Parts: sequence; C-alpha cells; structure tokens
Amino acid sequence: MTTSMAQLMREQARLIILKALLSQNDERLNSDLMVHELARFGISKDRAWVHGELDYLEDMGAIVVKSIGSVKVAELAQTGHRHLTRQITIEGVQRPTRPGA
Repeated sequence: MTTSMAQLMREQARLIILKALLSQNDERLNSDLMVHELARFGISKDRAWVHGELDYLEDMGAIVVKSIGSVKVAELAQTGHRHLTRQITIEGVQRPTRPGA
C-alpha cells in the first residue's frame, strides 16, 4: 500500500508538534505558535488544519487540548512522551529517529 504525500506530511507534522511540545518548559503550546513552528519545516498550513492535527493527536491520547477562544492550547501527555522516546508507536505519527542515528 502506498502512502500519499498528504498523509506523509500529516504524519511528519504530528511528530513536529509533539517535539515542539517537548521542547517547552511546561510542555504546552498554542495552535498559533504551532503554525509558525510547522512553517519552519516547510509545512505551511493554516490554524484550522493544525486544529485537525491536534484533534487527531488528542484522540490518540498523545496530547491534551484546551480551547481558549479561537485558539487551542495543547499539552504533551504521557502517551506522546512515550512515542517520542520510542517506547511505543502511535499510529499516524511519524516515528522519531533513533538517538545517535
């Protein structure tokens, strides 16, 4: 089964979101800032698209999301952290590279 470029982009964006959350002291970021973070990696999407990816990650248990007005604030959950440390794999999220690889 071949994976479409759109699906690959979504899987990569989800990993970038999890890594961005991990990089914060409180492991939280809002969706506006995530738009800019994704753009650094060549994924230029609007806030509504990012909200869809946050919804997916929340459904998978990787993050916890709170809506504040038109912005969503995401916080890394234990499942998301375990994916980043390669202890588990979350379907639909690109697997992080092995440290030192």
